[in-house]
Amino acid sequence: MMAGAGMDHAEARRFAEEWAAGWNSHDLDRIMTHYADEVVFRSPLAARIIDGSDGVVRGVEALRAYWAEGLRRNPGLRFEVVAVYVGLDTIVIDYRHQTGQSAVEVLTFRDGLIVSGMGARGPDGS
Repeated sequence: MMAGAGMDHAEARRFAEEWAAGWNSHDLDRIMTHYADEVVFRSPLAARIIDGSDGVVRGVEALRAYWAEGLRRNPGLRFEVVAVYVGLDTIVIDYRHQTGQSAVEVLTFRDGLIVSGMGARGPDGS
């Protein structure tokens, strides 16, 4: 998908909309198509769901297992993209959960796949 300085905002926005659509479909195979085998993902939620992870999930299979559990725990999960920010090889997706809580994902790409990700939550929307 993206390669360094060639990334543009329209492409990043298209990716973010597909990313959200994948989550909203609850189709784990669709979600995982964007991630490299060696992906490393950091999330405060992972620290609570995965014993001993300290919030760091390493590798695509561990990430799949983490998100499978997240989807199981949240059958009503739905994301709405609010804004997208573009860096050289990184995009930031600002989004809102079905609960109203705001969050961001910071995703770094190499050879068209996400190699590094970080989730951060905003204030509770309720």
